[in-house]
Amino acid sequence: MPTILGQNQYGKAENRVVKITRDGDTHHIKDLNVSVALSGDMDDVHYSGSNANVLPTDTTKNTVFAFAKEHGIESAEQFGIHLARHFVSSQEPIHRARIRIEEYSWERIASSDGNSRFIGADEVNHSFARKGQELRTTQITFDGENWEIISGLKDLTVMNSTNSEFWGYVKDKYTTLKEAYDRVLCTDVSAAWRYNWTSDDQRMPNWEKSYEQAKKHMLQAFVETYSLSLQQTLYQMGSRVINSRSEIDEIRFSLPNNHHFLVDLEPFGLKNDNEVYFAADRPYGLIEATVLRDGVEPRIPVDMTNL
Repeated sequence: MPTILGQNQYGKAENRVVKITRDGDTHHIKDLNVSVALSGDMDDVHYSGSNANVLPTDTTKNTVFAFAKEHGIESAEQFGIHLARHFVSSQEPIHRARIRIEEYSWERIASSDGNSRFIGADEVNHSFARKGQELRTTQITFDGENWEIISGLKDLTVMNSTNSEFWGYVKDKYTTLKEAYDRVLCTDVSAAWRYNWTSDDQRMPNWEKSYEQAKKHMLQAFVETYSLSLQQTLYQMGSRVINSRSEIDEIRFSLPNNHHFLVDLEPFGLKNDNEVYFAADRPYGLIEATVLRDGVEPRIPVDMTNL
């Protein structure tokens, strides 16, 4: 039976590059995990094994490190744009480049002298600790003319210890869950948002500011929403980002419901007044949805929140 070649791509995945910028005695760290995927005129290498159009994946790895030196790393988005533009514009057989980046954040460690006088964080210049919060993500795609930038975060764990309820749901003969009028709401936020910057003719967003503001609005909505369902909270988080950031047209969430169940303490003669919970890690409810600016068509792939 005859066969034909379908969609294909190749590249070097998970290039770990750490860039230390030394501004006198003050150092700054950018720590990225960069994956490159290239596609284009690659039929021959699959059909006959001819490598005439193949840029070695080792070269893509070297380019990542060289660009960290040549261009620096202002932001994950800007670094990915430099890489994508280079691969498409410098290699005729390559028609499309996709750059996926995870960014690991670091914060300065305050130190003390012999008199235990602590130095403010802004005075400490070269000691860092990895932040234990979210992992920042971005995907940059370029076809020689048009850009698509999808950024986001994952594994940002948040909790409301009150101001959450869950009741009035459908019940059948298999339902055992009791209605809750004061519950813990906890989730690990994974989100991906699409920028409406698609052309070099447009004004480029401030990537660092946009990320921090999108995260801020998500968290503020989580805090300020009296939640009757995790779906309601998700929608409020997405709406706050879309309404507050004009450069973002679409945001997709994947929110596991990290269940916290009240422990029955009556066998021990104790009353549990919403104080002691069992934190269950699985199974868990999984709530996923996309929030869009009115009139915008959805384009974020479902799997983008799992980069």
